[in-house]
Amino acid sequence: MGGSGSTAHRSSARAARRRAAPGAVAAVEIDVPFHDVDSLGIVWHGHYFKYLEIARTALLRACKLDAPELRELGFGLVIIESRCRHVAPLRYGDVARVSAWLRDVRHRLRVEYEIVRPQDGLQIARAETTLVTVTRAGELMLETPEVLRARLESMLVPAEAGESAKR
Repeated sequence: MGGSGSTAHRSSARAARRRAAPGAVAAVEIDVPFHDVDSLGIVWHGHYFKYLEIARTALLRACKLDAPELRELGFGLVIIESRCRHVAPLRYGDVARVSAWLRDVRHRLRVEYEIVRPQDGLQIARAETTLVTVTRAGELMLETPEVLRARLESMLVPAEAGESAKR
């Protein structure tokens, strides 16, 4: 990737963070371990979803909706769609800052993510997952229950706050 492309990715990473309201983004830093890389020293693409899950868990914990709380309320969350656009590779020894924020919570939870290398601000990937609520018996709910929405809405970042972050 050339110099101007790298600068553009760094600029878009900073812009995406500015679009999210303070306190509405959960971020974690991950030191890329040796067991996550292939023979070229590059993180295997499937591990990005593990990194997203770590950030999503931090986001849900901030809403007091970690797995034990969800079970106590009689619900679960199931991923029905996920996608990740890889912009630049992560390598063994890199630090990845994975940020997650909520875009929608009414019918399903739409979580958006950004992975950035903090040492130089380079955007590594953009991603999105969609989760639905299920009952304890595993039945799909057509709307996110009010008790969950009340906890999630404090972290919601409205779509109009970041339309250009969409893929």
